[in-house]
Amino acid sequence: MVKQEQELDNRPDNTAFTQQRLPAWQPMLSAGIVIPGFVLIGLAFIGIGVALFVTSRSIQVLEIDYTGVAQDSPCYRCSDPDTKNCVCTMDFSIDTLFKGPVFFYYGLTNYFQNYRRYGASKDASQLSGDLEYFKNPSSDCSPYQYDNDKPIVPCGSIANSMFNDTFKLYQIVNGARKQVPLDGKGIAWWTDYNVKYRNPSVTPLRNAFNGTVKPVFWSRPAYELDPTDPANNGFINQDFLVWMRRAALPNFRKLYRRITEGDYAEGLPAGNYSLEIAYNYPVLSFDGEKKVVFSNVSWMGGKNEFLGIAYLVIGSLCIVMSIVMLIVYAKFKFPEED
Repeated sequence: MVKQEQELDNRPDNTAFTQQRLPAWQPMLSAGIVIPGFVLIGLAFIGIGVALFVTSRSIQVLEIDYTGVAQDSPCYRCSDPDTKNCVCTMDFSIDTLFKGPVFFYYGLTNYFQNYRRYGASKDASQLSGDLEYFKNPSSDCSPYQYDNDKPIVPCGSIANSMFNDTFKLYQIVNGARKQVPLDGKGIAWWTDYNVKYRNPSVTPLRNAFNGTVKPVFWSRPAYELDPTDPANNGFINQDFLVWMRRAALPNFRKLYRRITEGDYAEGLPAGNYSLEIAYNYPVLSFDGEKKVVFSNVSWMGGKNEFLGIAYLVIGSLCIVMSIVMLIVYAKFKFPEED
């Protein structure tokens, strides 16, 4: 009797849901549905793939390697780590209008920003402007936590390894150099600038850094990252934010500037150009390479032929499968009365 009552207590309620009596629908897959379905999906994928591939091929990209490994490279002497404050110049030409807006990137190879210890080497509280962590940085920042017993701000490996090459672009017009304006505003993610990273509420900003030291490999403290724009200093400096957004792959590029102003609003005219590089960032120690990339974009983003090819391959496979199923169906279909 007791056992029967326990079974009744454990029994689900007598409802359509618990007793699985809800109305159900199950597709009846037949050749008349599956084969046309594969054809339509294949055609759709092929159409999208063609559009993506053609659009990607229309995007202009210009890459210039300035690592300086080759002895005939203008930056060869700068690649020596013992050479300080070195400036080299890379000359190049453009045959046709490089349509705007033009995006100016720097690129690194063989650089693993996705390494776990490297990615954890920062103090999120410090980067959000909490002054308590200016004096006592998180142990996650080790070995870039203290320098000569003084706290490092910003601490950690990511900040310490910030990319610090700088560039100036000139157009050669009638033998004279005309500087191309580079726009560095708004190049970082909106969430990084407005939410994730904040400066301390201290005026002037340099007072918040009293008793601290700059990262070991930095040439200037965080509150002087941009001498030309006081609002672009500290933890909300655009170049700093771009660097702190880690790359997923070892070969990557990051946005440095945009070319959208003045005579270059429509793009870079055909002609000769000179890129002046303040060569500071060492890469040969880890067999890396440095490059600059000029590119424009389209409705699908930057140049990426893989996406269009992937759609074309999948669409073609769907068409081939539909033909195979049609042949099998035509050869082995059962009589209507069966």
